[in-house]
Amino acid sequence: MKAMVMHEFGGPEVLLAEDVPTPEIADGEILVDVKAVGLNPIDYVARANGGPMRKSLEQSLPAILGWDIAGTVLETKSDQFQADDRVFALSKFPKITGGYAEFAAVPADEAVIIPANLSFEEAAAVPLAALTAWQALVQTADIQVGQRVLIHAAAGGVGHFAVQIAKHKGAYVIGTASAQKADFLSGLGIDEVVDYSTQDVAEVVSDVDIVLHALPPDFRESVSWPCLKEGGLLLSLLGQVPEEETTKYKTRAAQIGVRPDQAQLKEIAGLLEDGIFKVTLDKTYPLAEVGAAHSQIAERHTRGKVVLTV
Repeated sequence: MKAMVMHEFGGPEVLLAEDVPTPEIADGEILVDVKAVGLNPIDYVARANGGPMRKSLEQSLPAILGWDIAGTVLETKSDQFQADDRVFALSKFPKITGGYAEFAAVPADEAVIIPANLSFEEAAAVPLAALTAWQALVQTADIQVGQRVLIHAAAGGVGHFAVQIAKHKGAYVIGTASAQKADFLSGLGIDEVVDYSTQDVAEVVSDVDIVLHALPPDFRESVSWPCLKEGGLLLSLLGQVPEEETTKYKTRAAQIGVRPDQAQLKEIAGLLEDGIFKVTLDKTYPLAEVGAAHSQIAERHTRGKVVLTV
């Protein structure tokens, strides 16, 4: 089968088109004929230097990246699915899955039937980003009706799902984004958009119950801590928060590390099928242009998600 393989860490050029054996599935797995693969910031971090998974990646090289998989079931060793089912999954994360390929072995208990109203490309854009937002806001923060929530990078992959989840749960939602993305966010139901390029976030946002901090740690001091009320919760997507910071600001913090969860993805799928949630594609690239796709998401200015077609 065709796949994009990395033999070493480095720039986008280390992702090489190669012919590799089709994976054999184990008991409880399905072989997916991959139609689309969603990209996330962890993809380019893993390629560049391994990031938090460097040790396991070093042991796995040569490796095929790609965790957000959408396609049809070609073969199954599980009674959950049958051939030709349309499925999507956050597969094996943070272990290596092999999504940048024509076929991938996926644990059946991580896969879900794709909603009928979603294309393969739209489905591939969902799992990691939507599950990250869900596990942060619903599972960890237990978001409640009427709470005030600040979502940084609100127009991005995780952000645009977080806005919809928070609104669905009855929260008042404030998001940071550039001015040109305000209309997009209004269409998702956001209550306020703060243009971080022209406004001082800490001056215009205060007394929030929850901050979803999807920015580098250095930005907590300027755009997150000052916005939280006493006892409020900061959800960090990029690293653990030192206890001295929460003590200083009389707040709480939790580090979010997404994991596959079939039940949660089924719930998200139902909300997508009912039209309550929607997924936005910024751009799609053919698999062979994965390097260019990595370069785009590394700029961190996407509106929604970037997806590879296979």
